[in-house]
Amino acid sequence: MVATTDMTEPTLLLASRSPRRAEILHLAGLAHEAISPGLDDAQLAPRGASPRAWAASMAFLKAQAGLAQWRIGGAGARRLVIGADTICVHEGRILGQPIDAEDARRMLTSFDDTEHEVVTGVAVIDSSTGGRDIFIDRARVWWDGVGPARIEEYVASGLWAGKAGAYNLAERVEAGWPIRYEGSANTIMGLPIEQLRGRLERMMCPPVEPAA
Repeated sequence: MVATTDMTEPTLLLASRSPRRAEILHLAGLAHEAISPGLDDAQLAPRGASPRAWAASMAFLKAQAGLAQWRIGGAGARRLVIGADTICVHEGRILGQPIDAEDARRMLTSFDDTEHEVVTGVAVIDSSTGGRDIFIDRARVWWDGVGPARIEEYVASGLWAGKAGAYNLAERVEAGWPIRYEGSANTIMGLPIEQLRGRLERMMCPPVEPAA
């Protein structure tokens, strides 16, 4: 399908099934639609890619897939499609979403009493122009003795499903887990809204026609 040339102010389209990313946009006052990109990143492996490259590439793939899904519906108005991917990096290993409870247990246990990094990649694609903006943000997280009992209880709850590194920062801090971090909490939870907002504002403006 040929992209529309409608240059009115676009609607935001979040290519993600994550309720946390939708909530971050909502709390930032950014109205949006949400669509599943139909891409299961838990089944993909980085195969030697750097954390920065992997997160950025996955974010772009999700944005592209979300745009393709939206176009199948025959929609024509302008959209800015947002794709995002969050990974944890621990001792040089990239950890995404756990594939099952045992995988979640391994991830959570490995984090305890150590430091890990969280990297979130974001890609925004303009459905009208094909313009794109891709960036990453990073944060550091320390777990100060969560302990096996709390980890086992959490694994049994199933709340780890669909979460990078098998946990959500705000949820676990609220539950009393001893977690410290440096950087943006929103980055750790999946969407660095502090950076994204300004980038969206710039992309929402129609392109300036060159002088004759």
